[in-house]
Amino acid sequence: MTTQPQSPVAIAPPLPTRRNAELLLLGFAAVITTLALLLVEANQEQGLRWDLLQYTVAYLALFTGAHLAVRRFAPYADPLLLPIVALLNGLGLVMIHRLDLSSGELMSPGLGGTANQQMLWTLVGVLGFSLTVIFLRDHRLLSRFGYICGLTGLVLLIIPALLPASMSEQNGAKIWIRLPGFSIQPAEFSKILLLVFFAAVLVSKRSLFTSAGKHVFGMTLPRPRDLAPLLAAWIASVGVMVFEKDLGTSLLLYASFLVLVYVATDRISWVVIGLALFAAGSVIAYHLFDHVQTRVQTWLDPFADPEGAGYQMVQSLFSFATGGIFGTGLGNGQPGTVPAASTDFIIAAVGEELGLFGLAAVLMLYTILIVRGLRTAIAVRDSFGKLLAAGLASTLAIQLFIVVGGVTKLIPLTGLTTPWMSYGGSSLVANYVLLAILVRISHSARRPILPSQAAPPIASARTEVIEKV
Repeated sequence: MTTQPQSPVAIAPPLPTRRNAELLLLGFAAVITTLALLLVEANQEQGLRWDLLQYTVAYLALFTGAHLAVRRFAPYADPLLLPIVALLNGLGLVMIHRLDLSSGELMSPGLGGTANQQMLWTLVGVLGFSLTVIFLRDHRLLSRFGYICGLTGLVLLIIPALLPASMSEQNGAKIWIRLPGFSIQPAEFSKILLLVFFAAVLVSKRSLFTSAGKHVFGMTLPRPRDLAPLLAAWIASVGVMVFEKDLGTSLLLYASFLVLVYVATDRISWVVIGLALFAAGSVIAYHLFDHVQTRVQTWLDPFADPEGAGYQMVQSLFSFATGGIFGTGLGNGQPGTVPAASTDFIIAAVGEELGLFGLAAVLMLYTILIVRGLRTAIAVRDSFGKLLAAGLASTLAIQLFIVVGGVTKLIPLTGLTTPWMSYGGSSLVANYVLLAILVRISHSARRPILPSQAAPPIASARTEVIEKV
């Protein structure tokens, strides 16, 4: 009895994790940040002090630690996500330091002022990022706590409206929780919790949103009794706009919900109905509440009151005009003339000193980040991960549009901050947690499937044929 010789089994080489590329890009981000800081110091005639070196070393050590956490616990994550955010965060730190200098806060030693505080919040944010990557081993665990996340998110939204103005109001908006020696903007964390809730509900109740109704103008409308979730989201968003005077958060949460519904159902009718409801609520709020009228009138004609309500917008437009195409150069402009330049209007400061060219480069970084997030949503295998990744990336895109549109007078000013660049601890820490969840989903999407997890050959072939069709 003879035996047939067996052909050798081919072992596929392990897929590259691209972690070395991520480390190289982080070094590139550190070089750009350091050069930007040196330009500011030189143009402001501050001199090159040795104590500035400690900030470069701290920056490198901070993001190297985050890189090591990703390398160990999410090795297949997208290698572009962390370096892009590190560069945006670094440029934001430099611009905040620049604004400290323009306001006369010449501190010694180190950066000082709000830049020191922002560096501390960066430490907290990167630590939160690393802990989330380490302990959130599987993003699908979040779906089990969807309703808890939704309830917690709503409570965080409501708390500022219930507090007295002295503990919650700033610049006319009731969006803060102020405690002795500490303050927090809960809406920044609420947006993440509500996105988890929206994704979990849309996965578990998908049949509710895909039920067939009447056909009007080529659209399949939902049944009236299925509109309850949309009406609840609408009421919550209008309530935030009216009672907390926060148009930005209201628009951000509601638009994010509509995006997730559209991704889950592929029906434009939900978006049309949702936008119609929001437009109707905005019109009603405009006629009933003075602060909404003031915001809209300032948007339509800020030069009608250039020394009063329109002062901030007028100064922002002047900053963009001064910057032109290539800007005045880091440290050579006058970005401090814009009120709240380090928070709501940091894009105006970037536009003045880096010009249209530099601002476009910054927006391109955000665009790459958003596109990579959407690619993660396409690649991940589970429905909850697809919706959550799409929601996180879309939220960044919507927030960026609202911020840039507001400071350029494209839409009414909202008061949202630019992710990872603007000064503010709540925004920075929350956005780092958002990034960590996106990194974790990216790892699940890009990691190779083990043989024990692979589908049977017939099912795999059938799936491949269906995907090709």
